[in-house]
Amino acid sequence: MPGGHDQTLRPFLWRAETLYEDTEIVSRTHEGIERYTYDEYGDRTAQLAHALTEGGIEEGDRVATFCWNHHRHFETYFAVPTIGAQLHTINPLLPDEHIRFIVQNAEDRTIFVDHSLFPKLAGAIADADDEFDQVDRVVAMGETVPEGADDLPVDIVAYEDFVEGHPTEYDWPDIDEDQSAGMCYTSGTTGMPKGVEYTHKMLWSHTMASLTPQGIPMADDDVVMPVVPMFHVNAWGMPFTATAGGSKHVYPGPSPEPEDIANLIENEGVTITAGVPTVWMGLQDYMQDNDVDLSTLDTVIVGGSAAPESMIRWFDDHDVTLLHAWGMTEMSPLGSVSHLKSDLENADYETQIDRRSKQGLTVPGVEFKVVDDSGEEVPHDGDAFGELWIRGPWVTKEYFERPEANEEDFEDGWLKTGDIVTVDTDGYLQIVDRAKDVIKSGGEWISSVELENAIMAHDDVAEATVIGVPHEKWQERPVAFVVPGENADESTLDEEVMDLLREDYPKWWLPDDIVYIEEVPKTATGKFSKKDLREEYAGQSLIEETEVPEDAAPDDD
Repeated sequence: MPGGHDQTLRPFLWRAETLYEDTEIVSRTHEGIERYTYDEYGDRTAQLAHALTEGGIEEGDRVATFCWNHHRHFETYFAVPTIGAQLHTINPLLPDEHIRFIVQNAEDRTIFVDHSLFPKLAGAIADADDEFDQVDRVVAMGETVPEGADDLPVDIVAYEDFVEGHPTEYDWPDIDEDQSAGMCYTSGTTGMPKGVEYTHKMLWSHTMASLTPQGIPMADDDVVMPVVPMFHVNAWGMPFTATAGGSKHVYPGPSPEPEDIANLIENEGVTITAGVPTVWMGLQDYMQDNDVDLSTLDTVIVGGSAAPESMIRWFDDHDVTLLHAWGMTEMSPLGSVSHLKSDLENADYETQIDRRSKQGLTVPGVEFKVVDDSGEEVPHDGDAFGELWIRGPWVTKEYFERPEANEEDFEDGWLKTGDIVTVDTDGYLQIVDRAKDVIKSGGEWISSVELENAIMAHDDVAEATVIGVPHEKWQERPVAFVVPGENADESTLDEEVMDLLREDYPKWWLPDDIVYIEEVPKTATGKFSKKDLREEYAGQSLIEETEVPEDAAPDDD
């Protein structure tokens, strides 16, 4: 390669420990708050690299983590790929069957596990046949091994014993930029999860794009707290971006509650944080009864699913910018961010809210097109619907060992995302629905996402999701599942919600029924699980009337 230096992760580590050796890394663990500097982080990362290589890990081997967000997990982020191995983060919220499948499919050699997650991993191993046969060891993330470790049919060692005594310098090898650095599996909502591999060049490119003003830039005066799990697409790449930028890291540890998140923001001066909308709903609820100082917080990144418009306004009222981002496991994951274009900086507030509530503008390096059912590209008019196809240097071109999925989801270098979108005249993407979730009623499409966001704008609605249920005349009709707020009056809430929807949507969009539930089921990544609701209510008659009134038909405006 001209210039003699490949695009790998190693320069990010070098820059942080060389230029920002005194910048802190703070971590909430089961042992309490831990803090150290980039200089010490570099030492410990080198020790871990020695421990792995002396433990038999070679170039191309996969090392798995079964962990929450903390400093030891962060040490694997650079130690594993920078020796030429591949970091495979496992979502511990997946079913045991899926965990066994992906460990065997990835051929993991070593597994790092948190104490709080050890029973989950041990349970998956106990019911295994030969899925864990290639695993050489399990490393418990702490100073001790958890109770019950002796019953595990594989060697287990405490993390601190594993790294202790090893040199604090490492002669990092020259790694080819096309060497696999990471691996993450999709959550497998249909069938078994699909593996996505990330090369060094993909993660390098993703990091550099994130650092641009059109991405999610992080600088040496930022304090970055990823609440999005590190097992979910590398915490949206934030540990790499924050390291490259020389930012202070704050990791919220195992199963953080709203109080933990609030305390870390206050005590550590967090400026940038990120998570799915349910995380920030929890913080909003907590702040109703507790004083929380958000004065240092500049930006909250929301992804995974759309944030209700009311949430954007709530953070604005607290002088915090909520920034929509969109991406996928297949994209490392960043695809678009809802920054305002310069010509919208002086637009009225409602216009700005409209753009900010969308998934935003694609980041530099990513190309997209929107394709309808006939294979034709649709215009960028804010009305035409189609499936989003995307490509770029950090977008995968294939799944790991899944030829049937590769044939279905990729075409001529494009990833078919499965997201149904519109693009407005300013170029802002808006996810209308997942292809499998869009409601088709009378030959027309209804966006379940739009209805959900509108319903959650009601002050007495805590959570809401909308699914399509079969209808004998209209093919499908929308039904809303609502979690009432603590002080909600269900006797009047139905009509209040419907009145709210009537303000913006035609009659044929309105849900035919509202079902009150205690909690919307969640996927392993914290998104609303419509699949679970469909299965739970399959065959039940949710809609009392089998005929939608004629004035509510899809052809009526």
